[in-house]
Amino acid sequence: MFSITVRDHIMIAHSFRGDVFGPAQRLHGATFLVDATFRREQLDEDNIVVDIGLATRELGGVVGELNYRNLDDEPEFAGINTSTEYLAKVIADRLAERVHKGALGEGAKGLAGIMVTLHESHIAWASYERGL
Repeated sequence: MFSITVRDHIMIAHSFRGDVFGPAQRLHGATFLVDATFRREQLDEDNIVVDIGLATRELGGVVGELNYRNLDDEPEFAGINTSTEYLAKVIADRLAERVHKGALGEGAKGLAGIMVTLHESHIAWASYERGL
């Protein structure tokens, strides 16, 4: 399996429901490094996984929709604990939509999957991987 990874970052505010979250039940900010890894079995006719420039642009567009937002105020997240794991899935699913719409070019049609990793810090991160 071949892969390429592009990186961006996101800054959000949110709170959680549930005792398991301790002080994070209060409104707090989070900054994540966001890695999006695109995978495929065979390289395309240009010997690449996907155009890195397009992948970078589309990841930037996806995280730009969430950046500097209080997720507690966003209707699409009403009643949802926007955990690191959950946000990784949201970003992966939005990237997959862009792949299916052709935003990453014709070569992206051969992609097998996407994995998104959100790094909370230098010692903790979460990922979500999905097929295409």
